[in-house]
Amino acid sequence: MSRFPKLTPDAMSALQREVAAEIAAGPRGEVRGPFIALIHNPELARRVQQLGEYLRWKSKLPAKLVELAVLVTARRWSCQHEWFIHVELARKAGLGEALIESIRRGREPRDLRPEEAAVYAFSREAHATGRVGDAAFNAVREHLGLEGALDLLGHRLRPHAGAEQEIVAARPALDPAARVHHRDPRRHVPGP
Repeated sequence: MSRFPKLTPDAMSALQREVAAEIAAGPRGEVRGPFIALIHNPELARRVQQLGEYLRWKSKLPAKLVELAVLVTARRWSCQHEWFIHVELARKAGLGEALIESIRRGREPRDLRPEEAAVYAFSREAHATGRVGDAAFNAVREHLGLEGALDLLGHRLRPHAGAEQEIVAARPALDPAARVHHRDPRRHVPGP
């Protein structure tokens, strides 16, 4: 049961309709996921959408590394919505199945390229402790520069998938041991 009902255009204020139109006109193409709830606070929805749009589509980081950071985030917060959307984008961006499977199972990936290892360590530390140690920061700085480090920190600042679970529905976040069902009901990804 949703805590924040999906609003029809008739039920929206003028500002809500304006922000919904901005979101729908952008790369997302529609109001979905956490924006169904966020549109109840249109100014917050606008700002979250702008941050997400920058991080996903305008970041200086290569798509492969953006998707790596997103998958680490989705796994950390056990968010199905974020995982399902981005696992396919990660594959298209060139992340290997072994890396994706390691993240899904919560295991340390092996045989990473140096820039992948830097992004993985940076993202894991940021989510695990709220801080990034010097070694992880310096590795990202070496491979991606200070802008790259800030873009990765932006993924830490986004409303995390756990918050999405809380605001969208009164249900617990995905149990890491649970099966994760793909949008295509014929496919599934077993939990760790």
